[in-house]
Amino acid sequence: MSVSPLQENKHLLLRAGFGSNLSQIENLAGRSLTEIWKNLAADYPFKPLELKVAPENVEYQQIAKLDAEAKKTFLQKNRKSNQEINLAFFDQMVYSEDQLREKMAFFWHGHFATRIVNSRFNLQLLNTIREKALGNFGDLLRAVSQTPAMLQFLNNQQNKKGHPNENFAREVMELFTLGRGNYTEKDVQEGARAFTGWSFLPDGSFFERPKQHDFGAKTFLGKTGNFDGNDVLNIILDQKACARFIVTKIYQFFVNEKPDANIIEHLSGRFYASKYDLKDLMTEIFTAKWFYSPENIGAKIKSPIELMAGIMRILPMQIEKPENLIVYQKLLGQMLLYPPNVAGWPSGKAWIDSSTLMLRLQIPQIWSGLRPLEFKPKSDDDVEMGMKNAQNYKNFKNPNISIDWLAVEEVFKDKEPITILLQKSKSLSEKTSEQFSNNSVQQKIINLMSTPEFQLC
Repeated sequence: MSVSPLQENKHLLLRAGFGSNLSQIENLAGRSLTEIWKNLAADYPFKPLELKVAPENVEYQQIAKLDAEAKKTFLQKNRKSNQEINLAFFDQMVYSEDQLREKMAFFWHGHFATRIVNSRFNLQLLNTIREKALGNFGDLLRAVSQTPAMLQFLNNQQNKKGHPNENFAREVMELFTLGRGNYTEKDVQEGARAFTGWSFLPDGSFFERPKQHDFGAKTFLGKTGNFDGNDVLNIILDQKACARFIVTKIYQFFVNEKPDANIIEHLSGRFYASKYDLKDLMTEIFTAKWFYSPENIGAKIKSPIELMAGIMRILPMQIEKPENLIVYQKLLGQMLLYPPNVAGWPSGKAWIDSSTLMLRLQIPQIWSGLRPLEFKPKSDDDVEMGMKNAQNYKNFKNPNISIDWLAVEEVFKDKEPITILLQKSKSLSEKTSEQFSNNSVQQKIINLMSTPEFQLC
C-alpha cells in the first residue's frame, strides 16, 4: 500500500501537532513535508500561561485552620482557577502556531502526571513542562522534580531523615525515567534517603530543608556516596535504560503503540549520545522515512483531547460557554490537570467503550446543533472543579456553539472532504459517507467526522 504526499502531510500535522487547521487545508496537498516540518520546528517565542485572577497565596498546611466558610471560598477560587488553566492549555492546542511545543507539552503532561487542588502549583508545573518540552530531558526532569505540584502529589513533604517516604523516589524511577526491572527495592530506599528534605515554600519556590535531609552515605544504582536528590537524578540519567525508557514512551505516543525494537534501539543510542536532546530526537522521528510507513498512518486512536482539538482546528467556532468543553473532557475520560493517577492516562483501545464511542461519534452533530447532548458526567465535585455547585449542568444540552460554515465551505469548495478528514478511508465507501447526507459540504463534513475512521490518526 502506497502513501500519498497528502497522507504524509496530514500524518505529520496530526502527530507533531493537533491536525491541520482551516488555513493549512487550503494548500495541504501542494506543500512539501520539509516545509511543513520547518514550520512546526521553528523557534517560536515561549508564552507562559497566566491566570487572569490569581488565587490567594495560602500555605496548604494552613487551610485546615480556616473556618468552614473561608475554606469553602478558598477552594472554590482554586477550582475556578484550575478551570481557567485547563481551558487556556486547551486553547493553545487548538490555536497556537507552536503546535509541536503544545503537542510535546501534552505528552509530558501525561508523563509527569499530578493531580492537586492548588492552582498556582498546577500553573507552575504546566508552564515548566511547556517551556522545557523540546529542550533537554535532564533539565526537564530536574525542573519538574523540584516543582511543588510534584513534591506535594508524591508526598515528598513527608520524606524526612529517619522516616523516609519512598513514594517520590519510586515513581521517579518507575514512571518517569527507568521503568520496572531497571532498579531494585534497595535503590528505592536509598533514593528516598537522598530526596529527604526536598520541599517548597508557600510561594512555590523549591527549598531544601537541611535539618530533614539524610547526609549519610547511600548506595544507589551501583554507586556509593553522600548523595542528594540532584545526584540521584544525575545517576539515573547516566543509565542507558533511561534513554530507552523515554524513547519507547515517545515512540508509542507519537508513532505507534507497538514498539519497533530496532528503531527504538537506534533512537535510544542517539538520544543518549546527544545527552538527552529532545528537539534532535523529535526531528529524527518526524523526518525519518519509517515514520511515514503505511503501518504507522491511521494506526492510533485519537485521545479525547486530540479528537476535540482536531475538530476545533478544522471548524472555526464560537462557544458561548467555553467551560462546557471541560464537561466533554470529563465525559470522554481525559480531563486536563486531572489524570486518573500518577501513571497518567491510558491510550489506544482504552479510550473506547460503548458509552464514550457513542459520544465521540456524536460530537460533530452535537456541536453543529443537529442533536442534543444526552450524556451527563458522574458526580465527582473534585473533578468537576465546582461546576456542579455552580449549577452549570443545566446548560450542557445546549452548548451554544456557532460554526463559521461559510469559511469552511470556501476552503472545501474544490476539495473532497473524505481525502482531507480521514487517514484510512478505504473501508468507508462513498455510499456509506453520503447515505444520510444532503450532499452539502457542511453535511459531508459532519458525516465524515461522525465515522469510526475519523477517530484514527
